[in-house]
Amino acid sequence: MKVLINQCGGYELEKEKSNTSEDFFNRSEVTFVDDGEEKTLHVLYVRYFEEFFNEFTPYEQDPIFDDVEFKDIVALVCLIKNPGLRHRKRVYINSRHEFAAFFQDIDFKKLPEIFQSLKQNKNYELKSPLAFIMQPK
Repeated sequence: MKVLINQCGGYELEKEKSNTSEDFFNRSEVTFVDDGEEKTLHVLYVRYFEEFFNEFTPYEQDPIFDDVEFKDIVALVCLIKNPGLRHRKRVYINSRHEFAAFFQDIDFKKLPEIFQSLKQNKNYELKSPLAFIMQPK
């Protein structure tokens, strides 16, 4: 899998109507080029999970590094952990266990280099997601 990451970001959904539950969710997005085609993976997840991100990441506070917030990395981490998601447009995660599983074994020390490259070069070439997965010693 060789994809060119163009953008990562996340935001809190807001209520559009009084009888909807959007304000309980966040959306994280990663835009990338795969086989010459630009795609965006949208990950919708329960906002409540962010209260526990320090249980499955080394991060203690938001923003997690530089000016990057936790919600900015969720879709990226999902794509790294499950490269098959590059063929999907949307993922919905409502299980805390499933959400935490995406972050298991991620090499968090390497994530800042992606965002640094996005800021400087406007993209990042993800040659192998395995480079971001910690290997057993």
